[in-house]
Amino acid sequence: MKFFINLLYFLCFVFFTSHNLNADTPHFVDFRYVLNESVAGKKAQTDLKKRLEKNLKEFQAKEKTLQESEKKIIQQKKIITPEEYKKKVQELRSQVSKLQTDRNKFLKIISEQRQKAKNELLKNVNPIIENYMKSKGINMVIDKRNILVASQNFDITKEVIKLLNEKVKTVNYK
Repeated sequence: MKFFINLLYFLCFVFFTSHNLNADTPHFVDFRYVLNESVAGKKAQTDLKKRLEKNLKEFQAKEKTLQESEKKIIQQKKIITPEEYKKKVQELRSQVSKLQTDRNKFLKIISEQRQKAKNELLKNVNPIIENYMKSKGINMVIDKRNILVASQNFDITKEVIKLLNEKVKTVNYK
């Protein structure tokens, strides 16, 4: 009889400690992967990349035009007066400066929009993770970047992406 009571205590101990093991073990999410592989994240990245490539091509075309203008001015150096040459060089420098300023402004805007898209996605991911934690009895979720070594059994990234894709299709970053 004493054996059965001890066995019962042991089984209760194992059951309750294994039941709380899930809650006491930190799980992790690869937020970078979530941002890059979710439907909304991919869409935002694709849109921003297309805008970036389109505008960079336009800037390159303008730059090429300015280089051709520079060559023409250099060729005309001996034909035109020094004052006229100086005026054309100054005008060209002004155009180059404006092009660089415009390019930097555009790159800054793209960078800000990319950060805004990232923040919007993270804002949508947090409640999803909180609900997932409650439903699975998890007490802590950390970013994968902060982990040295962990079992893949504690990786909830794919579940989070699945839930995010069901809830969020696009993000507003403009």
